[in-house]
Amino acid sequence: MPNRWGIPKEIEQIVLNRDTSCVYCGIPFNNLDKNIKTRRTWEHIINDIRINGDENIALCCGSCNASKGNKKLDEWLKSKYCLAKRITNDSVALVVKNYLEKIKLS
Repeated sequence: MPNRWGIPKEIEQIVLNRDTSCVYCGIPFNNLDKNIKTRRTWEHIINDIRINGDENIALCCGSCNASKGNKKLDEWLKSKYCLAKRITNDSVALVVKNYLEKIKLS
């Protein structure tokens, strides 16, 4: 049974095992963290809740998730937030790099 975001349980487990830190800024997750800015949150890399495979679902910190919002990833990576946190195409996790490579080739 999917969770409230429609993410199937098997995808949830893959992502939970894969993403032990924010896929954007790299902050490590502490499962007991209650701070909204640093706790892990579910992220659709492509802002489409219908795309629920492990290539589009990731975990990021609340701060990065709030900053990205509904922005397109390539546009968000140019934002003041990303510049200040030194988040770049090269510093993000592999799942994000793979998406960036796909849009570069299209």
